[in-house]
Amino acid sequence: MEIKANSSEYIYSAGELDKAEGKAIEELKARSQKPISDPDQWLEEEIKQNILLTTVDWTLNWARRSSLWTVICFPACCAFEVICTAASRFDISRFGMEIIRASPRQADLMITAGTLTWKMAPQVRRIYDQMAEPKWVIAMGACAISGGTFAHSYSVVPGYNRIIPVDVYVPGCPPRPEALLYGIRMLQQKIAKIKNF
Repeated sequence: MEIKANSSEYIYSAGELDKAEGKAIEELKARSQKPISDPDQWLEEEIKQNILLTTVDWTLNWARRSSLWTVICFPACCAFEVICTAASRFDISRFGMEIIRASPRQADLMITAGTLTWKMAPQVRRIYDQMAEPKWVIAMGACAISGGTFAHSYSVVPGYNRIIPVDVYVPGCPPRPEALLYGIRMLQQKIAKIKNF
C-alpha cells in the first residue's frame, strides 16, 4: 500500500486491495495443489542404500575365505615358490595370509609340497589332525600330488591324498607363484559354497 506524500489518503481503494489479495491467494492455491515433498526423503534413501541382506552361510564363508591361516608341510623345492608368493611382488597378504603359522593349532590351511616318505606320513597325519576345524589342504607340486620323480620308490607315498584329504591340486615341478595364487582362489571359491547349517 502506498500513501501519498503529505496526505493520509490511500492511492488504492479497499476494493482494489481485496482484489489483489484475492488474486495472490488464488495463485498460491493453484501452486499448492500437490504436496511438497518431504525434506527428509534423503533419509529413507540412505537407509535403503545402507541395508545389506545376506545369509549366515555367506557371512561365515566370507570370513573364512578372507583370512586363511597357513601351515606349510615339507615344502622342499617348492619352498622358494611359496616364499616368492609371500613376497611383495605376488603379495599373498592380500588374501589375509600374512603370517605362516608355526603351529598347526593356529592354522586352517595346510599347503603340502615336497616328497613324502612313508616314515613321515604319520607325522603329516598328526599335523593335519591338530589343525582347527574347518580345515583345508592344498597339494602343491608334482611330489605332493603323485610322488613326483620318486613316485615309484618303495619309501615314497604316491601323493598326500593317500594320507589326508586334499581340496585343491596345484600341478608343476615346482609350480610358479601365479599357479599357487590360482589354487588359493579356487579354494576360496570352494569355501564360499559351503553350507554351514
